[in-house]
Amino acid sequence: MYGFTTTLSGQAFDDVLAKTLAALKAEGFGVLTEIDVQRTMKDKLGVEMPPYRILGACNPPLAHRALQGEPNIGLLLPCNVIVREQAAGTVVVGFLDPQTMVALVGRDEIKPVADEAESRLRRACQSLGGRAEG
Repeated sequence: MYGFTTTLSGQAFDDVLAKTLAALKAEGFGVLTEIDVQRTMKDKLGVEMPPYRILGACNPPLAHRALQGEPNIGLLLPCNVIVREQAAGTVVVGFLDPQTMVALVGRDEIKPVADEAESRLRRACQSLGGRAEG
């Protein structure tokens, strides 16, 4: 598996999005990009879909350490987080597992950075509550 998720029931999408942003901030991550996939699909393809956001989360000290170990790792940054409405009142928040980057890059220097990033992202995930998977 390349990520881990938590599913929250009985909560509105916008509330879960706000909680996710706060949880990331509490773990030292800022959001560099926010892609509104729902709006993009509607505008570009005329396709209706439930709310879906992709957040590009970055912890600058961790990113710096990773770039020092492997300059091309920027191809795999930032850490992506998704917030998507699965059904009315059910929202899934998913986190890319930083260990995926280690597997792709194959550099031992990156492992400690990925370990710390994973710990922080898992704490953010757990702080949201919900039913965890992965």
